[in-house]
Amino acid sequence: MNSRKEQLSAINRLLDIMDELREKCPWDKKQTLESLRHLTIEETYELADAILENDLQEVKKELGDVLLHIVFYAKIGSETNAFDIADVANSISDKLIDRHPHIYGDVKVENEEDVKRNWEQLKLKEGKESVLEGVPKSLPAVVKANRIQDKVAGVGFDWENPEQVWEKVQEELAELNEEIKAGNNENIEKEFGDVLFSMINYARFIGVNPENALEKTNKKFINRFQYLEKAAKKEDKQLADMSLAEMDVYWNESKKYFT
Repeated sequence: MNSRKEQLSAINRLLDIMDELREKCPWDKKQTLESLRHLTIEETYELADAILENDLQEVKKELGDVLLHIVFYAKIGSETNAFDIADVANSISDKLIDRHPHIYGDVKVENEEDVKRNWEQLKLKEGKESVLEGVPKSLPAVVKANRIQDKVAGVGFDWENPEQVWEKVQEELAELNEEIKAGNNENIEKEFGDVLFSMINYARFIGVNPENALEKTNKKFINRFQYLEKAAKKEDKQLADMSLAEMDVYWNESKKYFT
Protein backbone atom coordinates (compact mmCIF):
# COMPACT_ATOMS: atom_id res chain seq x y z
CA MET A 1 0.00 0.00 0.00
CA ASN A 2 1.02 3.61 -0.55
CA SER A 3 2.51 5.70 2.24
CA ARG A 4 0.63 8.73 3.59
CA LYS A 5 3.06 10.96 1.66
CA GLU A 6 2.25 9.09 -1.57
CA GLN A 7 -1.48 9.26 -0.86
CA LEU A 8 -1.36 13.04 -0.35
CA SER A 9 0.76 13.40 -3.49
CA ALA A 10 -1.88 11.49 -5.49
CA ILE A 11 -4.65 13.76 -4.18
CA ASN A 12 -2.56 16.81 -5.02
CA ARG A 13 -2.06 15.47 -8.54
CA LEU A 14 -5.82 15.10 -8.97
CA LEU A 15 -6.39 18.67 -7.73
CA ASP A 16 -3.82 19.97 -10.24
CA ILE A 17 -5.49 18.06 -13.08
CA MET A 18 -8.89 19.42 -12.05
CA ASP A 19 -7.53 22.98 -12.10
CA GLU A 20 -6.17 22.45 -15.59
CA LEU A 21 -9.30 20.83 -16.96
CA ARG A 22 -11.51 23.55 -15.54
CA GLU A 23 -9.35 26.14 -17.27
CA LYS A 24 -8.78 24.48 -20.65
CA CYS A 25 -11.41 21.80 -21.40
CA PRO A 26 -14.65 23.14 -23.01
CA TRP A 27 -16.78 20.43 -21.39
CA ASP A 28 -15.29 20.78 -17.91
CA LYS A 29 -15.49 24.60 -18.06
CA LYS A 30 -19.21 24.39 -18.80
CA GLN A 31 -20.22 22.20 -15.85
CA THR A 32 -22.15 23.45 -12.81
CA LEU A 33 -23.23 21.87 -9.52
CA GLU A 34 -26.62 21.16 -11.09
CA SER A 35 -25.28 19.70 -14.34
CA LEU A 36 -23.07 17.25 -12.45
CA ARG A 37 -25.80 16.07 -10.07
CA HIS A 38 -27.34 13.33 -12.23
CA LEU A 39 -23.88 12.11 -13.22
CA THR A 40 -22.89 11.84 -9.56
CA ILE A 41 -25.99 9.76 -8.84
CA GLU A 42 -25.10 7.48 -11.75
CA GLU A 43 -21.51 7.07 -10.55
CA THR A 44 -22.75 6.25 -7.05
CA TYR A 45 -24.97 3.47 -8.38
CA GLU A 46 -22.09 2.11 -10.46
CA LEU A 47 -20.00 1.99 -7.29
CA ALA A 48 -22.84 0.20 -5.50
CA ASP A 49 -23.01 -2.39 -8.30
CA ALA A 50 -19.26 -3.02 -8.10
CA ILE A 51 -19.52 -3.52 -4.34
CA LEU A 52 -22.32 -6.07 -4.71
CA GLU A 53 -20.29 -7.89 -7.37
CA ASN A 54 -17.31 -7.89 -4.99
CA ASP A 55 -15.16 -6.70 -7.91
CA LEU A 56 -12.43 -4.82 -6.05
CA GLN A 57 -10.74 -3.54 -9.19
CA GLU A 58 -14.05 -2.10 -10.33
CA VAL A 59 -14.66 -0.68 -6.84
CA LYS A 60 -11.30 1.11 -7.08
CA LYS A 61 -12.23 2.57 -10.47
CA GLU A 62 -15.69 3.68 -9.37
CA LEU A 63 -14.32 5.23 -6.17
CA GLY A 64 -12.06 7.27 -8.41
CA ASP A 65 -15.06 8.48 -10.39
CA VAL A 66 -16.86 9.49 -7.19
CA LEU A 67 -13.72 11.21 -5.88
CA LEU A 68 -13.45 13.14 -9.14
CA HIS A 69 -16.96 14.46 -8.60
CA ILE A 70 -16.12 15.58 -5.05
CA VAL A 71 -13.04 17.41 -6.33
CA PHE A 72 -15.10 18.87 -9.19
CA TYR A 73 -17.77 20.24 -6.84
CA ALA A 74 -15.12 21.69 -4.55
CA LYS A 75 -13.41 23.37 -7.51
CA ILE A 76 -16.69 24.98 -8.61
CA GLY A 77 -17.32 26.10 -5.03
CA SER A 78 -13.88 27.72 -4.84
CA GLU A 79 -14.57 29.82 -7.93
CA THR A 80 -17.21 31.82 -6.05
CA ASN A 81 -15.30 31.70 -2.75
CA ALA A 82 -18.10 29.58 -1.27
CA PHE A 83 -15.85 26.66 -0.24
CA ASP A 84 -12.89 24.64 -1.45
CA ILE A 85 -11.60 21.10 -0.93
CA ALA A 86 -9.96 22.05 2.37
CA ASP A 87 -13.29 23.37 3.68
CA VAL A 88 -14.97 20.14 2.61
CA ALA A 89 -12.36 17.96 4.33
CA ASN A 90 -12.26 20.10 7.48
CA SER A 91 -16.04 20.13 7.69
CA ILE A 92 -16.33 16.35 7.72
CA SER A 93 -13.33 16.05 10.06
CA ASP A 94 -14.92 18.44 12.54
CA LYS A 95 -18.20 16.54 12.33
CA LEU A 96 -16.49 13.20 12.93
CA ILE A 97 -14.71 14.53 16.00
CA ASP A 98 -17.90 16.08 17.38
CA ARG A 99 -19.94 12.93 16.70
CA HIS A 100 -17.39 10.61 18.37
CA PRO A 101 -17.08 11.90 21.94
CA HIS A 102 -16.29 8.33 23.01
CA ILE A 103 -13.04 8.67 21.04
CA TYR A 104 -12.25 12.38 21.28
CA GLY A 105 -13.98 13.10 24.60
CA ASP A 106 -14.87 11.46 27.89
CA VAL A 107 -18.13 9.71 26.89
CA LYS A 108 -18.23 5.97 27.63
CA VAL A 109 -19.93 3.47 25.33
CA GLU A 110 -20.41 -0.26 25.61
CA ASN A 111 -21.26 -1.22 22.05
CA GLU A 112 -22.28 -0.14 18.54
CA GLU A 113 -25.86 0.60 19.63
CA ASP A 114 -24.63 3.11 22.22
CA VAL A 115 -22.64 4.85 19.49
CA LYS A 116 -25.69 5.08 17.22
CA ARG A 117 -27.89 6.48 20.01
CA ASN A 118 -25.27 9.09 20.88
CA TRP A 119 -24.98 10.03 17.21
CA GLU A 120 -28.69 10.80 16.89
CA GLN A 121 -28.82 12.68 20.20
CA LEU A 122 -25.85 14.83 19.16
CA LYS A 123 -27.57 15.73 15.90
CA LEU A 124 -30.61 16.97 17.83
CA LYS A 125 -28.34 19.10 20.03
CA GLU A 126 -26.88 20.62 16.86
CA GLY A 127 -30.27 22.17 16.11
CA LYS A 128 -32.09 19.50 14.11
CA GLU A 129 -35.75 19.34 15.09
CA SER A 130 -36.22 15.72 14.02
CA VAL A 131 -33.96 12.69 13.80
CA LEU A 132 -35.51 12.11 10.37
CA GLU A 133 -34.26 15.40 8.89
CA GLY A 134 -31.14 13.66 7.65
CA VAL A 135 -33.04 11.20 5.43
CA PRO A 136 -32.85 12.50 1.83
CA LYS A 137 -36.26 12.82 0.18
CA SER A 138 -34.96 11.44 -3.11
CA LEU A 139 -33.65 8.15 -1.70
CA PRO A 140 -35.10 4.99 -3.29
CA ALA A 141 -38.04 3.79 -1.20
CA VAL A 142 -36.39 0.63 0.16
CA VAL A 143 -33.25 2.49 1.20
CA LYS A 144 -35.33 5.30 2.68
CA ALA A 145 -37.47 2.92 4.75
CA ASN A 146 -34.33 1.25 6.10
CA ARG A 147 -32.76 4.59 7.03
CA ILE A 148 -35.98 5.81 8.69
CA GLN A 149 -36.19 2.70 10.84
CA ASP A 150 -32.50 2.83 11.69
CA LYS A 151 -32.69 6.46 12.75
CA VAL A 152 -35.76 6.15 14.98
CA ALA A 153 -34.22 3.06 16.57
CA GLY A 154 -31.27 5.27 17.46
CA VAL A 155 -33.47 7.21 19.88
CA GLY A 156 -35.12 4.11 21.34
CA PHE A 157 -38.25 3.85 19.16
CA ASP A 158 -37.89 0.20 18.27
CA TRP A 159 -39.03 -3.35 18.85
CA GLU A 160 -37.27 -5.44 21.48
CA ASN A 161 -36.66 -8.63 19.50
CA PRO A 162 -37.05 -10.13 16.00
CA GLU A 163 -40.02 -12.27 17.06
CA GLN A 164 -42.10 -9.14 17.69
CA VAL A 165 -41.26 -7.77 14.25
CA TRP A 166 -42.12 -11.07 12.57
CA GLU A 167 -45.51 -11.02 14.32
CA LYS A 168 -46.02 -7.54 12.87
CA VAL A 169 -45.18 -8.86 9.40
CA GLN A 170 -47.82 -11.58 9.81
CA GLU A 171 -50.34 -9.01 11.05
CA GLU A 172 -49.72 -6.78 8.02
CA LEU A 173 -50.00 -9.74 5.64
CA ALA A 174 -53.37 -10.66 7.16
CA GLU A 175 -54.60 -7.08 6.74
CA LEU A 176 -53.43 -7.06 3.12
CA ASN A 177 -55.25 -10.33 2.47
CA GLU A 178 -58.47 -8.90 3.91
CA GLU A 179 -58.32 -5.86 1.62
CA ILE A 180 -57.61 -8.09 -1.40
CA LYS A 181 -60.71 -10.12 -0.56
CA ALA A 182 -62.71 -6.90 -0.22
CA GLY A 183 -61.38 -5.63 -3.56
CA ASN A 184 -60.51 -2.19 -2.18
CA ASN A 185 -57.68 -1.11 -4.48
CA GLU A 186 -56.73 2.01 -2.52
CA ASN A 187 -56.44 0.08 0.74
CA ILE A 188 -54.64 -2.79 -1.01
CA GLU A 189 -51.86 -0.40 -1.98
CA LYS A 190 -51.64 1.00 1.56
CA GLU A 191 -51.52 -2.44 3.15
CA PHE A 192 -48.97 -3.66 0.62
CA GLY A 193 -46.78 -0.70 1.58
CA ASP A 194 -47.18 -1.66 5.25
CA VAL A 195 -46.09 -5.22 4.45
CA LEU A 196 -42.97 -3.99 2.68
CA PHE A 197 -42.16 -1.57 5.51
CA SER A 198 -42.51 -4.31 8.12
CA MET A 199 -40.39 -6.72 6.06
CA ILE A 200 -37.64 -4.11 5.76
CA ASN A 201 -37.82 -3.66 9.53
CA TYR A 202 -37.53 -7.43 10.02
CA ALA A 203 -34.51 -7.49 7.71
CA ARG A 204 -32.79 -4.99 9.99
CA PHE A 205 -33.42 -7.23 13.00
CA ILE A 206 -31.95 -10.32 11.36
CA GLY A 207 -28.91 -8.46 10.04
CA VAL A 208 -29.87 -8.27 6.36
CA ASN A 209 -29.56 -5.14 4.22
CA PRO A 210 -32.88 -5.21 2.31
CA GLU A 211 -31.61 -3.15 -0.64
CA ASN A 212 -28.61 -5.42 -1.14
CA ALA A 213 -30.72 -8.54 -0.69
CA LEU A 214 -33.28 -7.44 -3.27
CA GLU A 215 -30.64 -6.33 -5.77
CA LYS A 216 -28.83 -9.67 -5.46
CA THR A 217 -32.13 -11.41 -6.16
CA ASN A 218 -32.66 -9.12 -9.18
CA LYS A 219 -29.23 -10.07 -10.52
CA LYS A 220 -29.89 -13.75 -9.90
CA PHE A 221 -33.22 -13.59 -11.73
CA ILE A 222 -31.64 -11.75 -14.68
CA ASN A 223 -28.86 -14.32 -14.96
CA ARG A 224 -31.29 -17.23 -14.81
CA PHE A 225 -33.70 -15.72 -17.31
CA GLN A 226 -30.91 -14.87 -19.75
CA TYR A 227 -29.68 -18.46 -19.43
CA LEU A 228 -33.20 -19.58 -20.32
CA GLU A 229 -33.22 -17.29 -23.38
CA LYS A 230 -29.85 -18.54 -24.61
CA ALA A 231 -30.74 -22.18 -24.03
CA ALA A 232 -33.99 -21.78 -25.96
CA LYS A 233 -32.18 -20.00 -28.80
CA LYS A 234 -29.71 -22.87 -29.13
CA GLU A 235 -32.73 -25.15 -29.70
CA ASP A 236 -34.17 -22.68 -32.25
CA LYS A 237 -37.13 -21.99 -29.98
CA GLN A 238 -38.91 -18.74 -29.14
CA LEU A 239 -39.93 -18.21 -25.52
CA ALA A 240 -43.27 -16.78 -26.59
CA ASP A 241 -44.10 -20.08 -28.32
CA MET A 242 -43.06 -22.27 -25.38
CA SER A 243 -45.23 -23.51 -22.54
CA LEU A 244 -44.34 -22.72 -18.94
CA ALA A 245 -43.48 -26.39 -18.44
CA GLU A 246 -40.96 -26.22 -21.29
CA MET A 247 -39.43 -23.03 -19.96
CA ASP A 248 -39.21 -24.53 -16.47
CA VAL A 249 -36.81 -27.17 -17.79
CA TYR A 250 -34.27 -24.50 -18.74
CA TRP A 251 -35.06 -22.43 -15.64
CA ASN A 252 -34.28 -25.35 -13.37
CA GLU A 253 -31.05 -25.94 -15.29
CA SER A 254 -30.05 -22.33 -14.69
CA LYS A 255 -30.21 -22.86 -10.92
CA LYS A 256 -27.11 -25.05 -11.20
CA TYR A 257 -25.13 -22.02 -12.33
CA PHE A 258 -26.80 -19.10 -10.60
CA THR A 259 -27.69 -19.53 -6.93
